[in-house]
This record gives sequence, C-alpha cells and structure tokens, in this order.
Amino acid sequence: MSTDEPIQAGELSELEAKLTRCIAGIAMHFQPIVHASTRARFGYEALLRSSDKGLPHPGAILDAAERLERVPSLGRAVRANSAKVIAAAPPERGVCFINLHLLDLFDKQLTSPFAPLSKVASRVILEITERTSLEGQLDLRYRVAELRELGFRIAIDDLGGGHARMGTFTPLDTDFVKLDMSLVRDVDKHPMKQRLIKSVTDLCRQQHIGIIGEGVETEAEARVLVDLGCDLLQGYLIAKPGPPFIDQL
Repeated sequence: MSTDEPIQAGELSELEAKLTRCIAGIAMHFQPIVHASTRARFGYEALLRSSDKGLPHPGAILDAAERLERVPSLGRAVRANSAKVIAAAPPERGVCFINLHLLDLFDKQLTSPFAPLSKVASRVILEITERTSLEGQLDLRYRVAELRELGFRIAIDDLGGGHARMGTFTPLDTDFVKLDMSLVRDVDKHPMKQRLIKSVTDLCRQQHIGIIGEGVETEAEARVLVDLGCDLLQGYLIAKPGPPFIDQL
C-alpha cells in the first residue's frame, strides 16, 4: 500500500492496532559487520524485526509509523531494545549501528543523557537513513553535533543511492559512510561502478571517514571492494541477521 493513498477510518484503526502490537513485541536482529581485509568482527547493525503477520517486514512497519505519525514511538522502542542488548554484551562484540529515521533526529529523548542509548553511546554508531528528503532541514547538523557531544558516532546510509546526503553533512559531521547496495551488487562486473567507488573511497580516506560495503553477497564482490579501499563489509556473504548473538565470539 502506498503511503500516498488515502486511508479509511476502519483501516486506520486496524493499522493502529497492528503497529501497537508490533511496538510492544519489537525484536531486533543483529547482522555482523567485519573488517574488509581480515574478516574480523567490527560490530553489528541492529535491524528491526516483527512477528506480527500484519506488518511482516521493516518497510511495512515504517510505512505504518509514518502514516500514523508514530515514528518517534517506534524509534524509542528500537533504541531502548537495542540499548538493552548492547549494555548486556561484552565489549568484544564491538560497536552497534542503529538506524535513525529523519524524524528521530528531532526527538528530544534522542539527545537526552538519561536515555537508555546515551548510556552506551561510546559503543553506538547512529546511521542516518533517508526515507524523506533531508533538504531544507537546517537544524540537522546542530542535532548531529549534540549527538557527537554525547559520544555517539555518525554514519550516512546508502551513499550512491540517489540522495544527496553528503551535501547535507560535511566530513566533520560523519565518521562512516555506507555504499548503497546498488553500487555493491555485481561490482566485479561493472568498471563504471568500480571507478565511482574508488573515487568515493579516495575522498573518504583523505577525510578519515570509514567506508562500508553493504549488501555483499559474493566473494568476487568482496575482493573488489577490498581492492577499491573499503574498510568494512556487511552482507549475506558474511552472515545473515539473527537474534543476539548467534555468531560465536
């Protein structure tokens, strides 16, 4: 169902019930992220999951939250659940990337030093993902500065996926960038993709920004990404997402 389509009162009530159940029973799965050259664990990305068949995947959950204007409630549940896992995990598990919707950046709880996630900020990388345009959001960089003062690091998601995120944030705002899956897929077969990724990795290396190749599915893709200067890899080749923590230390 498109988020642009009108929604009837009965559908609205049903969707509200589904989302409420989803938030109450929220679960996070964790996908390993590894150093590109050694495959040693660097950390994980926390990924939203739901057992509610009415909202069977993260896209459906986020669509519902946007329609019902409950993105902040969903974001708080995600962060609280993730914080609990991170706090209980040994340091050897590394850092955890947690996705932020644009609206999450304006939730006052996000920058509260008393919020559950703030207490483990040194082990968290906040991954800014863009489902709506970042253009015109003049306060974003100030919010990001507040988060960095709390000890969080920042990642920009889906670089090369058609959005101008690096036009919104400068290298001073950003610690990591993730290459969009569309660039990574079959990169070993596409010289144009390779040239683009090489230009990005060269620029980021000059600015001391880490590069993550996301959605890696084959050894051939991984080898090319390593050769092009990617620092970290994530994808089904490394491991599928799972409950914390099914991969061994």
